[in-house]
Amino acid sequence: MSLSNDILHPSFTTDPYWWDAAPPETTSPDAPLPREADVVVIGGGYCGMSAAIELRRQGIDVAVLDKGALGGGASTRATGGVTGGQKLVLAGPTAGVTRDQLAAMLRDSIASFAYLRNLLETEQLDAGFQQCGRFLVAYSEGHAKRLARMGALLREHTGVRVRDIARAQQREILASEFYHGGILIEDYGSIHPAKYHKSLRDLARRLGAGLYSHTPMLSVEQRDGKWVVATARGEIVAGRVIAATNGYTGTELPYLHPRLIPAASYHIATEPLPRDMIERLLPGGRMVSDSQRNLVAVRPSTDGTRIIFGARPSAHDRREEEAAPLIYRTMTAVLPQLDGVKVTHCWRGNVAMTFDRHPHIGEIDGIFFAVGCNGSGVAMMSYLGQQIARRLLSRQDRPSAFEGHGFPIHRWYDGRPWFVPLITVYYNLRDGLDRRFG
Repeated sequence: MSLSNDILHPSFTTDPYWWDAAPPETTSPDAPLPREADVVVIGGGYCGMSAAIELRRQGIDVAVLDKGALGGGASTRATGGVTGGQKLVLAGPTAGVTRDQLAAMLRDSIASFAYLRNLLETEQLDAGFQQCGRFLVAYSEGHAKRLARMGALLREHTGVRVRDIARAQQREILASEFYHGGILIEDYGSIHPAKYHKSLRDLARRLGAGLYSHTPMLSVEQRDGKWVVATARGEIVAGRVIAATNGYTGTELPYLHPRLIPAASYHIATEPLPRDMIERLLPGGRMVSDSQRNLVAVRPSTDGTRIIFGARPSAHDRREEEAAPLIYRTMTAVLPQLDGVKVTHCWRGNVAMTFDRHPHIGEIDGIFFAVGCNGSGVAMMSYLGQQIARRLLSRQDRPSAFEGHGFPIHRWYDGRPWFVPLITVYYNLRDGLDRRFG
């Protein structure tokens, strides 16, 4: 099929598919902001909501400010995979991280998965969680060997159940000949990103948190021992401030802005498909992601009626209408059975990358922060929201592995991700060479 708008369904929209079931929320513009709060949380994603929930459980008055609609950011634009430690093992140690620190990071990554599961179960959150497993597939024969080694490391360091899948077996999980086998991590799962966010904000509100949409922060400064958070809707005086802005961090937070690299993540959703077709394409309903540096992700929708497919369409960011046919080409290369199926949704959202490829929490000049999900934030950013709230209250069970060992910055980067297209081209070249030569 040619790359044209012929693949777009008449109802095509650039809103995330997940919003069909749980749209973002706009709070009343007439409701005045509180004059004061014990803590102001800037950013209303998974991290900000989790921080608010923990603070309210400890009796702390909290106001959550989001510059857009509640649930309009990257938290509800994700693929919805729930993992614990995979990214750290696959990426390996980075400069300045010792083996002991890496082990601590893995411990906290595992704890993030446990935290999410416990939260969902104890609060009975309607989030569409499914422990379906995750299939990491190899883009080349060489990648298959690397994934097998990584599977052994995951078993050793995280204790998850990992099964090696030969190429001859992969159709039992993904009906495609495009890949070269991989590893199946049985214990990982999936979630409905927007329903999860709605359930978090409903819980935060039941506990007494104040949630305020369309309230962009303009500045934050200290006056007379208090923080004054200036917004487009007025000022709030706060005892403490938490920044949970992640991939949407602006220059209003000058310490964080040049340390975070916003990168656009793109997804498409197919039109509704027969359930037996979905089951043939993805037997067992697994989450799937491949070993490319610019990875591809595929999953069934939570209700099992559509295919959700994520991929970077090109080196440069594109409008969703332009991106959809390019992602479609990748999707039909992996799953040619979908050729001719229409696309109803194409959307994008910013993930926050860091130079050392792992999250950071801490305090700088009196402002607490938790940022840097690196594209794997459903469980981790939820957990770090709780952890930064506990750090603020001096109630942590132990120091977080993601604090206290430097948050790197580069002098040639000022917060504008000018180099992302260059890195994308480089990654595509490396992946192409791996594909050709193994």
